Amino acid sequence: MSNIFPRWTNSLPAKAIIALGLIGAGVSAGINYYATPKYTRVGYQPTQPVSYDHSFHVGELGLDCRYCHHGVDKSAHAGVPAANICMSCHKTIKANSPALSPIRKSYYGEDKNKDGILSKGEDSNNDGILTQGPPVPWTRIHKVPDYAYFNHAIHVNRGVSCVSCHGRIDQMKEVSHAKHLSMAFCLDCHRNPEDSLRPLDKVTDLSWLPSLTDSEDPAAVQAHAGLDLKEKWGIHPPVSCTGCHR
Repeated sequence: MSNIFPRWTNSLPAKAIIALGLIGAGVSAGINYYATPKYTRVGYQPTQPVSYDHSFHVGELGLDCRYCHHGVDKSAHAGVPAANICMSCHKTIKANSPALSPIRKSYYGEDKNKDGILSKGEDSNNDGILTQGPPVPWTRIHKVPDYAYFNHAIHVNRGVSCVSCHGRIDQMKEVSHAKHLSMAFCLDCHRNPEDSLRPLDKVTDLSWLPSLTDSEDPAAVQAHAGLDLKEKWGIHPPVSCTGCHR
């Protein structure tokens, strides 16, 4: 009795297994390559409840990063500005701007009317006490995984500028995620911290560059200055897993 299937079909199961293996390997490689912060976070630019122009406030007016992000040199978290930070200026500057409505609602409890008079929110006894509203619902942009420990104060107080991780915020009309903040990104800095170190009084000066002559390379000058600071402050960042994964 002759065979129903031709002889070449005997190799089909092995070919199918090999093909599935190659497809699986390709999919896994693609996920490992593209499903990383470099591709999933860089460029992320959410719409905020209030359009805060960093290029104007920081780049033109010269506000220090620590004025709004007051925890950046004191704690692990930089913090986002509460309404009272904004209102320290905007009680008098563009106090009735429609764009600042979420700020006023958070600060007073309710929004002011077009004449700048509180419609609601004042204490019923008229003693001047204002009822605070909900926090301004800022959308978080920069975030490391929950299993990774990062302390802002440790880095800022050892000469690592905001620009090293966040890019030129002072040139951004709307803040976006400029750098991928992956594990490789952090390890590169921990292995060569001199590339990111600068004098402490220049940490929040995002446009700062070391003094150069016409023949000097900025990267080389930065590295040389960073080496001096590294030795001066005894900076030896951890490069083992326990440094960030605790």
